[in-house]
Amino acid sequence: MQMDRTGLADFLRRSRERLRPQDAGLPDGPRRRTPGLRREELAQLAGVSADYVMRLEQARSSQPSPQLLGALARALQLTGDERDHLHLLAGHRPPEGPTAGQHVRPALRYLLDRLGDTPAQLLTDLGDLLLQNALAEALFGCVCTVAAPDRNIVWRWFTEPSVREAYPDDEREPLGRLHVAELRAAATRRGFDPPARALVDRLTAASAEFAGLWQRHEVAVRRTSRLRVRHPDIGPIEFDYELLQTQAADQRLRLFTPPPDADGSLEALARLREVGPATAHRSHR
Repeated sequence: MQMDRTGLADFLRRSRERLRPQDAGLPDGPRRRTPGLRREELAQLAGVSADYVMRLEQARSSQPSPQLLGALARALQLTGDERDHLHLLAGHRPPEGPTAGQHVRPALRYLLDRLGDTPAQLLTDLGDLLLQNALAEALFGCVCTVAAPDRNIVWRWFTEPSVREAYPDDEREPLGRLHVAELRAAATRRGFDPPARALVDRLTAASAEFAGLWQRHEVAVRRTSRLRVRHPDIGPIEFDYELLQTQAADQRLRLFTPPPDADGSLEALARLREVGPATAHRSHR
């Protein structure tokens, strides 16, 4: 990603000119001939030199670091969208957005309830199952009797053998590797924060298989794929898997839709709605 020096210079200058000194807790002062903050005032608020601010605004600076951009964004009181724009102009990926943890927004609950024809699940980026609709429960089973700390798809894959029964034998090994690769990608994005570290340590202690796969240092994020699930009453059902980012940086929406080229998938989903969750696997992915 290339740095747009001219765009960065213009955006910083105009953002500085839009911010009134009193909004930044500074005195208005006499003889202020131009609106907004002075360069020296922005430099003081951001903890950088006035000379560097001048070079940034004159498109003569080296590429600023993400840490410096964060300080400038706070000093200029930028919105989240403006902060992301600042990072992109400087040639950096924007920082992760707000996180939600275990909290589920009412709008997401409403959405999953209305997806009556599509199995759907809401998970954290570490794999904690937060919510699933009735069709997903009919497909994967209810986890209402599972302790909250154990409602994690990676944990259950490596500690409960029954979880794998829903998948063809020849796909279990690559699915296990993918679980570990996705967990490593999520943990790295989080900077191995306490929840990520605790989960990895717990899995390493509980499963020699996980520990061996973790040592391979494979990284992946599955966004789309073809998935086959064996229901105990209906038999194999084929799905297209889609992973959607939610407004929260640490939550994902998983959808399982019938492939247009897969014979019998629509009929299998119709039967799944009829049988309901009573005959589903007691495990889920």
